[in-house]
Amino acid sequence: MLLYPLMLRLEGQPCLVVGGGQVAERKIESLLEVGARVTVISPAITAQIQDWVNEDKLRCHLRPYQDGDAAGHIVVVAATDVTEVNEQVARDCFQRNILINTVDIPSLCNFYVPAVVRRGDLTIAISTNGASPAVARRIREKLEATFGEEYGEYLQLMKSLRAQVLRDVTDPKRRKAIFDALAEAGLLDCIQAGDDQALKERIAQCLSSS
Repeated sequence: MLLYPLMLRLEGQPCLVVGGGQVAERKIESLLEVGARVTVISPAITAQIQDWVNEDKLRCHLRPYQDGDAAGHIVVVAATDVTEVNEQVARDCFQRNILINTVDIPSLCNFYVPAVVRRGDLTIAISTNGASPAVARRIREKLEATFGEEYGEYLQLMKSLRAQVLRDVTDPKRRKAIFDALAEAGLLDCIQAGDDQALKERIAQCLSSS
């Protein structure tokens, strides 16, 4: 079965995590990183989750999941160690057409959470269609070694240059020529080498291209 890859904007969006253990903690952290409004439902929670509650970073209901709790949420993660509860959450979400990821049970998911490499604006997601999260992690580790932190700086620069060109250049063909020149100018090599002078010269040459 082929999956449709997409990136979700969850900033300010209501998301629910059912479970309060270490696995749930990791899922909560990833949702908080992208600015989601997180609610947790679990009879017990880790010290870290409690810290987030104390810091007003999320809401928490210290009780078991109840039918209907998923309503109104964009994304739900079922991360308990009780199969019956995970099945209850998944069933609730399927009936309401809510995105649900049930940890380690692909049959109870309508989306999978990929292994991710982040470098500033660069996001690389790796999925094995739920076949082997361990393999996805291994691939992620290899990509982390290939794509260093300098890619974040590189893309921030390219973002700034793109905005400048869109503002100053009105001709579509010339815009495209400049964008292509910037992409092929070896700017990343200059950043990796710490050669600011060469970086400035290459940018100037690209911006003057027609």
